[in-house]
Amino acid sequence: MNRYISEANHSKNLYEQVYDYINHRIDRGEWQMHDKLPSIRDLARAMNVHRLTVFKAYQLLKQKQRVYVKDKSGYFVSPTYRDEVPMNDAHISTSIQRNYLSDIQQIPATYQFSQAIIDPNLLPNHYFSEYVKNVFDLYPKVLGSYSPLQGDEELRGALTEYFLQTENLYVSADEVLITTGAQQAIDFVAEVLIKPRDTVFLERPTYSAAIDIFRQKEARIIPIDIHPYGYDLDRVEYLMKKHKPRLFYINPTFHNPTGYTLPKEQRKMLVDLAERYRCVLVEDDPFHDIFFDHKPPHPLFSYDTSGYVIYIRSFSKYISPGLRIASVCCRPWLMKQLLIAKSLSDNGTPLLNQKIFLHYFLSSRMQNHLEKLRIALNVRKGLMEEALSTTDWKWESPNGGFNLWVNVPEHIHVDTLFKQSIEQSVSFVPGEYFDPERTMKSWIRLSYSFANEKDIKEGIRRLRAVIIS
Repeated sequence: MNRYISEANHSKNLYEQVYDYINHRIDRGEWQMHDKLPSIRDLARAMNVHRLTVFKAYQLLKQKQRVYVKDKSGYFVSPTYRDEVPMNDAHISTSIQRNYLSDIQQIPATYQFSQAIIDPNLLPNHYFSEYVKNVFDLYPKVLGSYSPLQGDEELRGALTEYFLQTENLYVSADEVLITTGAQQAIDFVAEVLIKPRDTVFLERPTYSAAIDIFRQKEARIIPIDIHPYGYDLDRVEYLMKKHKPRLFYINPTFHNPTGYTLPKEQRKMLVDLAERYRCVLVEDDPFHDIFFDHKPPHPLFSYDTSGYVIYIRSFSKYISPGLRIASVCCRPWLMKQLLIAKSLSDNGTPLLNQKIFLHYFLSSRMQNHLEKLRIALNVRKGLMEEALSTTDWKWESPNGGFNLWVNVPEHIHVDTLFKQSIEQSVSFVPGEYFDPERTMKSWIRLSYSFANEKDIKEGIRRLRAVIIS
C-alpha cells in the first residue's frame, strides 16, 4: 500500500490518494456492497499515514455515497452507488452511476404519474405524419447524409431567429449546438467542465438525471435550496465565495420537480453573481413554452454579457419526444470543447430528425397547437389538484410545466406508499430521488402530463385508497 501512495499523483492531497485507493478497490470488486472496510486505525497503519488522513478519506467517500457508517461498527460499502459485480467480471466497469429515475419509470403501471412526458394523444399526430412525408420531398437525399457535427445549419439559423423573436436572445448560428436531447447536453457540459472533486452547485431538489451525471464525474455537490420565491441569493453568494464552484446547474423556469419559476429580478442578480465569482450557470429549460396564465421571464442567457451562462433548450418533452432534439447556446470558448465531446459521442444528431423538427416545430400550425396543448395540460393539472384536495397533502400550484411537487404528512412513509401504489398499478417518483442529499423523505412528484383525464381521476382515487387502507 505504501507503494500505491508513493506512486500516486503528488499534486493530490494525501487523503485524496487514500480516497482513490479505496475507490479503486471497490471498483475492482475487491470490496463488495455491505462489506466492512478496514478500520481507520488499521488502514492508517497499513498505509503508513495519520489516522486523520484516513478519516478525511472516509468522510469524502461517505459524501459521495460510496460508503455508509454503522454506529460503533465502522464503514461499509454502500449499496446505493453500485450493483454487486461478481469477482470474475473484472472487465465490467462498476463505476457507472445508476439512473434511479429511469428504473422507476420502467416499472409497468396503468396510472402513470412518474413520467414527465407528453401524452402522445395531445400531439397533432396526423399532421406530423404528413410533414414527415413532405420532408422527404424537400430533402430526397436526407437518409444518405450525415448531419454536420454542430447540427444542421438551416435549423441552427432558424432557432437563432426564433430565440430572438420570442426570448430576446442574441445568439449566432455558430453559438448553437444541436444535441440528441437535453440529457446529452448536460453530460457534455459535465464532461468538458468537471474533473473529480470539482465543486458543483445543484438545486435542492433538482432533475434526478443531473444528480446522477455529476456524481458520475465525481463532483463535490453542494445543494442550493429552491423555494417558491426562488433562491436565498445572500446564501448563494456566501457559498460561491466559500466554495468557488465550477458551475451551478439550474432549472429556473417551471422547475422540475417543483414547478417554481425564478423571478426576473433574481435572474439578473444570479447572472451578476456568476460573473463576479466566475461560476458557469448551466440553464436547463425544457418546459419554457408550457405556461398557463402568462409567459415566464426571459432565460438567464438573455442577461449574460460575459459568457458565464450555458443555455440548454429542449423540445423533446412537448413537441416530438421521438425526435430527441435539444439545443445548447454558449459562447465560442466553450463551443469548441462541446464539439469535441459531441464528436466522441455520436458525431452528430441524425439529420432526418433535425429536418423534420425544423419544419414541424416552426410551422404556424404547430405554434397554434401549442396554445391548445397548454389548455389541455392546465385542465389535467386542475383535475389532479381537485382529486388531491380531499387529502391533507400540500403543494404550490405551478403556472406551467408537467408536475406537482407534493408534501405528504410525516406519518406517511413514502417508500411504503410507493410499494403499495405499484401494487395498485399507480406510479409516482419519491422525492428523495430529486435530492442530492437523499433526505427529502416526505415529498413525491406527480406528473399530470402523460395520463389522460379519466386515468388521473382513477389513479389519484387509488392513491388515496392506499393511504386510507
